[in-house]
Amino acid sequence: MKYIVSIIVILVFLFVIIYFNLQRTTGESNHQLDLPHVSPSKKVVLIIIDSLMDKPLQSALKEGKAPALQFLINNGRYYPSMVSSYPTMSVTIDSTFLTGTYADKHKVPALVWYDEHKKRFISYGSDKREILKLGAKQVFEESMFYLNEQHLSDQVKTIHEEIDEKGLQSASINTLVFRGNKTQILHVPKLLEVFHFLNKNASVKAPSYFSYGILSKLNPKNRYTNFWQGFGFNDKYATEELKYLIEQDRVPSFSSVYFSDNDKKVHKKGVNETKGIEEADKRLQTLFNQYASWEKALKDNVWIVMGDSGQTSIVNDKERALVDLRKVLKDYQIHKISKPIQKQDQIVLGLNERMSFIYIIDESIKREFIAKQLQKEKRIDIIAWKEGKTVKVLSGDKRGVFSFQQTGKFSDQYGQSWKIEGNTQILDIAIKNGHSIVYGDYPDALARLYSSFYSHTGNFLVVNTKPGFEFIGEGSPKHVGGASHGSLHKQDTYFPMIVTGTELEPKHLRMVDLKEWILHILDE
Repeated sequence: MKYIVSIIVILVFLFVIIYFNLQRTTGESNHQLDLPHVSPSKKVVLIIIDSLMDKPLQSALKEGKAPALQFLINNGRYYPSMVSSYPTMSVTIDSTFLTGTYADKHKVPALVWYDEHKKRFISYGSDKREILKLGAKQVFEESMFYLNEQHLSDQVKTIHEEIDEKGLQSASINTLVFRGNKTQILHVPKLLEVFHFLNKNASVKAPSYFSYGILSKLNPKNRYTNFWQGFGFNDKYATEELKYLIEQDRVPSFSSVYFSDNDKKVHKKGVNETKGIEEADKRLQTLFNQYASWEKALKDNVWIVMGDSGQTSIVNDKERALVDLRKVLKDYQIHKISKPIQKQDQIVLGLNERMSFIYIIDESIKREFIAKQLQKEKRIDIIAWKEGKTVKVLSGDKRGVFSFQQTGKFSDQYGQSWKIEGNTQILDIAIKNGHSIVYGDYPDALARLYSSFYSHTGNFLVVNTKPGFEFIGEGSPKHVGGASHGSLHKQDTYFPMIVTGTELEPKHLRMVDLKEWILHILDE
């Protein structure tokens, strides 16, 4: 009996590692290379290097340790300060990229949130301790199926769905959000079937070419799928998948490839870490070497290599670095994530590193009172909530209130109009020429923050920490002395992008504008 229990514990641990290391989904592909070949005038290859930032990239380039990235920059354009979505967490960012909308339209609020209709705490897997508390199966189902099939709104189309409607094909390799029009049967390992994580006929809706670690491979000989390699959720695996498409002359109209390794290194070592960039560059060299020359690689494809968000240094002092909202709100009954919502629960915390949702499920508690309590914690940056159509914002160190809503006499650089009142310094906004909004420390702050309040229903506040700090709670990750993200601040927001092979440019330098831009490239 003890032996059997030990095996079960080990299996659960393996499943936890799968979700912790990857947080991405799956599709089957051994039959996919039999699809009819389509040769568009343009093929776009997008490679996302998780947490790629300008400053460490420049350091790697200066030291000559990123020759492939340098080659792309020399032969294309470099945008150092693209604006991510909000919160700056992968699942929301991926949804914004794929749909060309912010969270108010695509309806994926964050990596961790609370569904008031189902009274369910949602996590796609932020930390192994959280996964153990929630249960690996629950987190797996949320990230694998509910995210793409239910949470991602069916009122918006993904880039994969639109490309398919054009009669073209696309590929998704190790990306978290992947919804497409094709039914893909998953390759289900026997252990997952035995322990009822998946049935053997499990499927997802995905693009024509779909790769997701051990669960779905394009290259049947791809061996980077063992336990120590995160079951395929690693850069070597992703590289082998795209390399296989190149070798088979099957690169589709659009390919989205996710390199995840850099993010882990930055979280651990800090924002100046370059090792992950150097290793990603080697993967790019491998891909370019599949062509007769690197110049031929550029001639055959439009290459887009970019990050997805920035990260912010977390001070190397546990007591100072970590803002425990359970202590800040100690006078209230806070939901335990290992249990369903209880009658006595008053608050649910949706912790996303440097950003958090604070859900008030006790109707007798006023948002304004919670906001005033949060304001006493000086490591908290902005505190916001919605009243009717108006979003109100407080600061941890600035006086007054700032409020805004859509449509008004003030306009920003993105062609969005707003009605604003109060202390604009709270969001570091300047007003030029009497009506023009200029953003400072919080790029595209109004649209990004506004979208968060319309991403899902509920009575909640949105809070961010100041640079140097991050929120913690039950089972949440900690990055003391390393780096973290999630907030609205520019350090978490900006990411670089390199483009070769097209003269077209995005309407604006934001993640939300990239889908439309790529579709225009394919129409050239």
